Amino acid sequence: MIENFFADYKNYIVVPEDERQVGNKVFDPKNFEAYYILTLSIFDSRLSTWKDASKFEIDVEKSIKIVLRDFNQMEREKYHLQLLEFDKYKNYFILALSSKTKFNPGEEKDRINELIDKKVTNPFYVGQNWFNLIGDKGRVARKLFCCSFKEYMTQDQNHLKREEKYENISEFIPKKGEMKLIKSSLKKDIL
Repeated sequence: MIENFFADYKNYIVVPEDERQVGNKVFDPKNFEAYYILTLSIFDSRLSTWKDASKFEIDVEKSIKIVLRDFNQMEREKYHLQLLEFDKYKNYFILALSSKTKFNPGEEKDRINELIDKKVTNPFYVGQNWFNLIGDKGRVARKLFCCSFKEYMTQDQNHLKREEKYENISEFIPKKGEMKLIKSSLKKDIL
């Protein structure tokens, strides 16, 4: 074999598309059809608040961020999870689930539970050692989370601004703070 045969190999290097785009890709809600707000708490928890997880040498907030980052990389063609609320003095956290396709009415519960049980639980349970946070009942059932959800409905922002204008009565009060009563003959006729 000729030693210089691959001398110009640098001209043929192509960085895999996945590695280049995953880190730079920003969540864009326009790319999704359905949105859900999920509240997750530990099933059969040994904790009263997330702060107690330090006894088990678990940094809960860091674990959540790692699992969500990995989930979003693996499921970017179907779903996106985002942490909305985490308070170490509470025993739950809140996620936003965005789906590229709408779930059929009546199937939301099954689809979301399946997603949590099959795609989200295992990285927490094994990868982040959260099995230490549940009691014997949870270990036997191999269930980590209790999940509740509600569909998030987006509204037209212009519509909201118009409503706020009419509902905010302070705009009708003169700047000097004077208020005048207006008598209307229509009011007398109606009563």
